[in-house]
Amino acid sequence: MYRLTSQLVIYRNIGKESILFRLADICQQFDRGDYVREDLVTEIYEQIHRLLEISTRYGFDKNLWHNYLAFELAMSENPFTLVSEKVGANEGTVNVFARDDFKIFKQLFDYDFTRLEQALGIHCFDVILDYKAVVKSEQIFNKSVSEKVQVLSQQIEKAQDEEELYRIVTDFYQAYGVGKFGLNKAFRVSDHETYGILSPITTSGDMTLDDLVGYESQKQKLIENTEAFVHGRKANNVLLFGDAGTGKSTSVKAILNQYYSQGLRMIEVYKHEFQYLSQIIAEIKNRNYRFIIFMDDLSFEEFEIEYKYLKAVIEGGLETKPENVLIYATSNRRHLIRETWSDRSDMSQDELHRSDTMQEKLSLVARFGVSIGYYRPSQKEYFKIVTELAKKHPEITLSEEELHQKANQWELSHGGISGRTAQQFVNYLAGVTSGE
Repeated sequence: MYRLTSQLVIYRNIGKESILFRLADICQQFDRGDYVREDLVTEIYEQIHRLLEISTRYGFDKNLWHNYLAFELAMSENPFTLVSEKVGANEGTVNVFARDDFKIFKQLFDYDFTRLEQALGIHCFDVILDYKAVVKSEQIFNKSVSEKVQVLSQQIEKAQDEEELYRIVTDFYQAYGVGKFGLNKAFRVSDHETYGILSPITTSGDMTLDDLVGYESQKQKLIENTEAFVHGRKANNVLLFGDAGTGKSTSVKAILNQYYSQGLRMIEVYKHEFQYLSQIIAEIKNRNYRFIIFMDDLSFEEFEIEYKYLKAVIEGGLETKPENVLIYATSNRRHLIRETWSDRSDMSQDELHRSDTMQEKLSLVARFGVSIGYYRPSQKEYFKIVTELAKKHPEITLSEEELHQKANQWELSHGGISGRTAQQFVNYLAGVTSGE
């Protein structure tokens, strides 16, 4: 194996501490006879343990070795893969090295561990080549990555030669992208040693816009702006404001699911993380995706000054915001920043023109070209939401009149009328009914 990995050129950046290169080192020790059996077995088990960790994290099954190699191909960001992400298979001298590397990967896929196992009296490789994973909830592994990598692995298994492998992998890059941005939908700010400043969010939910009953005009405005954005046309930053529990955040999350396959990605940023906005934008500005920076429940108190940094990033700094980045924010406040009566008066001992202060605060909202209001539903609309949500639970057999009566009782003691209250009521009703 070490003879194969030592010849890699394009994919050498996989790293010396990767499972692949560590196993190659182990194979080299074995072939040289320069080892203590117990120590070498321990080193092998350490790599098998790492392989099982990755397989659990991404829900891999069957041939874990093949899944792992496909995962490394899918995650490796280098000049060749980044270009392939944009244009797929292409002409150029670099393809000579790429095809040589794919020939090596085909041999790695077919690598026979039998001699190593027999000499050391172990059988762990036999186990991982025919692994039956424990069935687990999608909430505890990254389904988005799992499905793509396992399909890629199966295609590589069937490839006849490096030419076919080249086509399979470059087609994959063009269809899905490469690295964390290619395989994941959403990200959050982190200091992860592997992922850097942006770490994937592995369970972002599967809600759709149809799950949000009502608010048709609001959803349509959001769709129109987002479609323009993902298709490379001019689009605006969006502020979704209004009453709590009306579906603002759900709408944005549903938009991600609807346009993910068209290259949309989302980055969740909270106001205490605004100091990292410049770093985030620097990392994503040259990638072949459309990024929405999502700021949920955004608002500022009088003493908070983070809004000044946000204003500069959106519009006003020397470095313009890249065309592949938009900001979508939700807030219960129409103007994001709490206003006081003193803001509206020029009569103040603290400042000669307090109205200038108000205008400075309101100028943040002006950075959002589209503002969409989500308002508390009427009782009639609330009952309609409850009725539509209940239809998704056949175990709820109440008549419409009974359903509305109980929904009315529920909202009186659970925060008033809203889409969120309706969902909580239906969840409660479905739970109680299922337990009977």
